[in-house]
Amino acid sequence: MAKNERYGISRRGFLTSAGAAGALWGVGAVGTATPAQALDRGLKRTAERTTSTAGTTLEQVATRVSATGYTRLTAGPGWPLMVRTELAGAGGERDDNRTALASFVQFTDVHVVDSESPVRFEYLHPIISSAYRPQEILSTQGTASLVRRINSLVPTGGPYTGRPFDCMVTTGDNTDNHEHVELDWMLTSFNGGSITPTTGDLTHYEGVQNSGVATFWNPESGMQDMYKDHGFPQLPGLLSAAMRQFTTPGLDLPWFSVFGNHDDSVQGTLPSGIPSFDEAYTGNLKIEGPSSQAAAHKLVDAMQNRPHEAAGLVPEVAGLVRTVTPDANRRPFTPKEYIKAHLDPANKGRHGPVGHGFPAGSDITGIAYYTFEIAPGVVGITMDSTNRAGFTEGSLGHAQFRWIESTLAAGSSRYFDTAGHETRHTTEDTFFVLFSHHTSTSMGNLLPDPANIFEPRHGGPELVNLLQRFPNVLAWVNGHTHVNDINPRMGPTPERSFWEINTASHIDFPQHARLLEVVDNQDSTLSIFTTLVEAESPYQANYSDSTAQGLASLYREFAFNDIHYKATRTGAAKDQNTELLMPNPLGGLNRAPRVRAAAAASRSFSEGWW
Repeated sequence: MAKNERYGISRRGFLTSAGAAGALWGVGAVGTATPAQALDRGLKRTAERTTSTAGTTLEQVATRVSATGYTRLTAGPGWPLMVRTELAGAGGERDDNRTALASFVQFTDVHVVDSESPVRFEYLHPIISSAYRPQEILSTQGTASLVRRINSLVPTGGPYTGRPFDCMVTTGDNTDNHEHVELDWMLTSFNGGSITPTTGDLTHYEGVQNSGVATFWNPESGMQDMYKDHGFPQLPGLLSAAMRQFTTPGLDLPWFSVFGNHDDSVQGTLPSGIPSFDEAYTGNLKIEGPSSQAAAHKLVDAMQNRPHEAAGLVPEVAGLVRTVTPDANRRPFTPKEYIKAHLDPANKGRHGPVGHGFPAGSDITGIAYYTFEIAPGVVGITMDSTNRAGFTEGSLGHAQFRWIESTLAAGSSRYFDTAGHETRHTTEDTFFVLFSHHTSTSMGNLLPDPANIFEPRHGGPELVNLLQRFPNVLAWVNGHTHVNDINPRMGPTPERSFWEINTASHIDFPQHARLLEVVDNQDSTLSIFTTLVEAESPYQANYSDSTAQGLASLYREFAFNDIHYKATRTGAAKDQNTELLMPNPLGGLNRAPRVRAAAAASRSFSEGWW
């Protein structure tokens, strides 16, 4: 049986001239075709290469209804495949010969939010756009809808190979403000169960969205605020609906957890352990308006440049202060408590694993990095790129940096030293995919770890250089920027290069997750297919629909219409649905039998889970 027949699609002879690097959709020149005709052609040929486009942005994408102003959303044309050949050429027979090695899902920056918490800086959003979002009251419903989308795709697996998903990896900022209640909601979202998304007074919303302050959207009020000036509707009953208990199904596949700066620090910026902040989390005072714009700017400057001074400036900036109901569940968690919660067998979920990657004892050591098997022959390396000194950017401690180096060496029979000299030794080769919260360009925070002040820190460029010494490294998958962005990290040769794959958040529009499929093309090249997916909620719901699905739909709509919305977060075609080609560091055809056997075994094992 030909390999294409395994998936019920004839691909023989397709893509005989994918040609130049970055050829859009892999369809060659479009001649005199109109943009619409070219898009139709690209979508058709993309579909010919897949087992199914259903439920992905290959099929349809949220798009605006109104040309200007506040808009409802509807289904627009999907995004076709872009073939990227910066690291290797595209062979014409690869679709007929390819073998799936791994298929996995990335969530990132879901930012499960306790919007009623006293320790938030919403009043700074005219200066820092991420300080407040009109959709954040619906973050749990939005996350549950993304889980449902992935579950709906489990029967068909990866869109290009049909391989069942091996796992999901969530690459940090799983919570917004590292509160215990947010962690509980996040774990329940992924594992399944009931969520009551409110804190303090469980019968009455106590946050900025019923504050009467005009700089926030007050959805239930008839007052004219900054957001209604931009077309946001008045929606009586929305806050009560947002607080209502609902059930989330949990993921139908194993999942692994990566630590992000919002999982570690106050609003992802200020260092943890400042006594005044720790007390305020569970206190009864919430600032809803600054005393003056000058005081607000002064606080922002401290948060961005001198975080340890920020706590002392909060009393100065406190203008409009609201009394709220205290809640001990808002207490901030430590990195060790984050790990401990994952290790609790009660949080295993439907498919585990226990710990979701964190090994036994890591709640004692606080070490938040580890390895795991994505599929036979493909190993995941998760990193802890947060810096306990605060700030949004990250870095790696020296011990972790050397651990990564030794892990890569242990799975590479051939690699290069720092001078570029080749090293060979006897070991079983594996492919590596690395995961972190931060990107290579957002790892410039080299301040010492307060708990280990003499340990050197390593930034993004150093890590890139390290990874380029190991040809078995295929990709580095990350988040943090809230932008879809894919780049080849070019080493001295294509073989010593890898792909850095950055995915947008699920708090800000476009609210994407990403499917990734690692494929052996059996022609001395590999491909990584990347496919973006949206949550399962309808593109447009009735404003009176108070179901979790309806609220998840509004979560997307409000995010699209947010006054701080940035269209650049969606990325260009090269950052969306792609085929990323690269040389096979294991030698191609002569290594294929072992890898094929391992992949087949993984498929059989995976099918037993569902």
